[in-house]
Amino acid sequence: NVNQNAWISSMILYKLGLFGIDWDHTPFMDNKASFQRGINQAVRRTSTELADNLGRVRTTSQIDTDLQDARGNLQFDEETWYFGLNPFGPKTPTPSYYRGAVRKLRSFNARLATCQATFDARADNLKQYIDRISSDIGSTSAILKERAENHNNGWFDFRADDRFWFSYGQLYAYYGLMKGAQADFEDVIKEKHLQNLWDTMDAQFVSALRIRPLIIANGREDGWLLPNHLTTIGFYMLRVRSNMIEISNVIAQ
Repeated sequence: NVNQNAWISSMILYKLGLFGIDWDHTPFMDNKASFQRGINQAVRRTSTELADNLGRVRTTSQIDTDLQDARGNLQFDEETWYFGLNPFGPKTPTPSYYRGAVRKLRSFNARLATCQATFDARADNLKQYIDRISSDIGSTSAILKERAENHNNGWFDFRADDRFWFSYGQLYAYYGLMKGAQADFEDVIKEKHLQNLWDTMDAQFVSALRIRPLIIANGREDGWLLPNHLTTIGFYMLRVRSNMIEISNVIAQ
């Protein structure tokens, strides 16, 4: 998102908006920005788990400096350009911070490959990571529910697409991260006989990511003419979350 694509939220044309109106408040040009923010939400959550739990032995050992720096960079706001008004003056743009996080994560990975860093692939760490993701997805599904119930204006809900593509980006990122976790926690998955549950969760991610409507509609849930894409992707989000809760419960046994 920052090496092969433009980071939309911090681009000057995006910040200027449409005749002074923020692009986020229009039905145009904001889908990619929302998608990227959804991805960033998942990456931020994972960087926190890496720094606080996965990248150290228990909680008594020292935090890995690369992971700590990566987490700090990823927490930087999503909208900073080369110049700003508050405070007034030149700034380091958002993509530079995120590229710095990429370098730090790669540095950690290189040290891990030579046994100079720690990745604590215990069952309780996997459970905590999945619990945090489940909570994150649950929060997003609540946002979708609120939007679907209180702003169901069909094609004319101009914020529905923001909610949809943020959710889609979040699922997209967590799908990739769960693929990585499946490899990293391979021994735990075998020991706890989680493969079937993991495959089911994986299939739910894929089903959700196949939903790619050209125009997002937020129709009534009992309507017969206009669809409600928010409740559709929200359904699949809750299916993923249900699978995650089941995996977490099996690990805890």
